[in-house]
Amino acid sequence: MITKLFLALKKWALPLVIVYALALTIGSLIHLGNIPDLGSDFDDKIYHFVAYFIFTFLVYNYGVSKEITNSIGKSAILVIVYGIIIEVLQSILTSYRTFDFYDAIANALGVILAVVVLIYIDKLKLKINE
Repeated sequence: MITKLFLALKKWALPLVIVYALALTIGSLIHLGNIPDLGSDFDDKIYHFVAYFIFTFLVYNYGVSKEITNSIGKSAILVIVYGIIIEVLQSILTSYRTFDFYDAIANALGVILAVVVLIYIDKLKLKINE
């Protein structure tokens, strides 16, 4: 089912990555006001985790659509580096945001979970094709 979703999104892979990356960049660099409260002390980290989990899937989908080898690993590295760059840019370009090591960790953990899920999906796909 998820594989069919990736195939359906194949022609939209690059626009989805671009739009999501732009939205993530803008959202990371502007002053956000009323973000919904999730009721925990680390809501911000949950948002980071989810955002980078989704971003990893989108970048992976683009890599698969272009038949890039080792799309999972390359997607993970690209998204983690992107997250670090955004954290650095927050401290350089804004006066109301700073580099937050724990945000970078939350980003990376979202990427890692996405990688685990993608590897699992790939293994399931291999078992089905055997």
